[in-house]
Amino acid sequence: MNQDLWTAVEKYLVSTLIHPDEAVNEAVQANASAGLPAIDVAPNEGKLLHLIARIQGATRILEIGTLGGYSTIWLARALPPTGRLITLELDPKHAAVAEKNIQRAGVSSLVDIRVGPAVDSLARLHADLLIKKIEPFDLIFLDADKPNNPVYLAWAIKLSRPGTIIIGDNVIRDGEIIDANNTDPSVSGTRTFLEHLGNHPLLEATALQTVGSKGYDGFAIAIVKA
Repeated sequence: MNQDLWTAVEKYLVSTLIHPDEAVNEAVQANASAGLPAIDVAPNEGKLLHLIARIQGATRILEIGTLGGYSTIWLARALPPTGRLITLELDPKHAAVAEKNIQRAGVSSLVDIRVGPAVDSLARLHADLLIKKIEPFDLIFLDADKPNNPVYLAWAIKLSRPGTIIIGDNVIRDGEIIDANNTDPSVSGTRTFLEHLGNHPLLEATALQTVGSKGYDGFAIAIVKA
C-alpha cells in the first residue's frame, strides 16, 4: 500500500473534478479548530454522496452521525428547496459546531440536527412515521459508531420505502473485516452489518473499497426492494 500515491491521486481528482468551495473548506477548518476528530468523508466522497442523492431525486434524507456537518452539507445541497435532511448526533459539542458550519453553508433551512443517542432519535422518527404519517426517507447515510451499525440498519429499513438507498461508510477498516477473530467492536460490528446487508430479504447490496487521504476503507450501498 502506498499512502503517498493514494493522497496524490485524490488531490488530483479533487482539483480536477470538484470546484473550490469556501463553505466546505471552512467547515473542515472549523472542525479542526474545535478539536473534532478528522474522520469526515474526503471531498470526492462528499461529492459522491451529493451525486447519489441527486440521482435518487431525494427529498428526504436521514444521516446518522453528524460530527461537524461536512457530509451533511454535501447531502443537503442535493435537496430541493422543499426538502428535508434530519441528522443525528450524540455529542452536543459536535452538534454546535455542525450547526454553525451548516448555517455558513446556507442550508440551515433544509437541515434538522437532533442531539442525543441515535437509537432514541430513530425510535421517535419511527413513531412519527406510524402516528403522524410522515414520509419515509429516500436516502439514509450511516456514519456513526460502527459497533451499532447493525442496529442502525434495522431502524433504517423501518424508515425506508421501496427504492430507498442506504449507504454505510467505513466498511473496510484497513482490511480488518476479513479477520473473523478480530475482537475490535468496530470491526465485528461492521462484519455483522455487512452480513445483514447481504442476507436481509428486503435489500440488494454491494460494497466498494476506497483509498485516499483517509487511508484504506470503503462504502457499502444497498437499495430497499419493492
